[in-house]
Amino acid sequence: MNIDLKSKAKHFKNPLLAILSASFVLAFSRSLVIAIAIALFVAIFTTLAERKSADRRSDEIQNAAPEMIDHLISGLQSGLSLNESLVGLGKRGPSVLIPYFLNFQIDVQESGDFTTALEKVKAQLAQPSTDLIIEAILISKALGGTELMNILRLLGNFIREDLSLRREIATKQNWIKNSAHLSAGAPWILLLLLSTQKSTTDAFSKSTGILILLTGLLLTAVAYLWMNKLARLPEQNRIFVGVR
Repeated sequence: MNIDLKSKAKHFKNPLLAILSASFVLAFSRSLVIAIAIALFVAIFTTLAERKSADRRSDEIQNAAPEMIDHLISGLQSGLSLNESLVGLGKRGPSVLIPYFLNFQIDVQESGDFTTALEKVKAQLAQPSTDLIIEAILISKALGGTELMNILRLLGNFIREDLSLRREIATKQNWIKNSAHLSAGAPWILLLLLSTQKSTTDAFSKSTGILILLTGLLLTAVAYLWMNKLARLPEQNRIFVGVR
């Protein structure tokens, strides 16, 4: 429910920001053309920024995987069943995982099908690390293995090492992202400052000026996307997609 409300709110955020930006620039510069150009810039880059929210969600889930494992091991060691340990993630687990395991609890209560409910969680989380954890649980459940805790400990160590390495690389590449942000915004801030001069507004009110603004928007978007692509780490493959 909360996820749906957030996604609906995003549909209204971008147009609202664009309108507010246009109103501010129009009042500041008295140039409708420049106001529209700045509004388009804001709309384009808030849309591009939304793509990062999906990346942030993925990172949050990946970072929560070791804590998920710790919670499961703790529950199993305290005598809880596997089902109870998983349900506990919907109450005391990492905040990013709580909605998914609350749904898991509801699915199990309604259908009684543990495997289908857990596979649904795997599909919703859609991350390589959680795939590994859930597949280990499903295999252990199906085969009645007694080595689940040892497997979870090994997975926990592997995932922590991988996350540590990726964080180290990401930290070193942050300067590329910061350069992308600065390079994208600086020309438009300069345009906003220069728009207080009548000669600037007159120049960009002509067809040549409008073409320059549109070309600038296109080139800025392409450059921004390219810089962010350079800074993005390769995505991990999901090995267990479509296994069942």
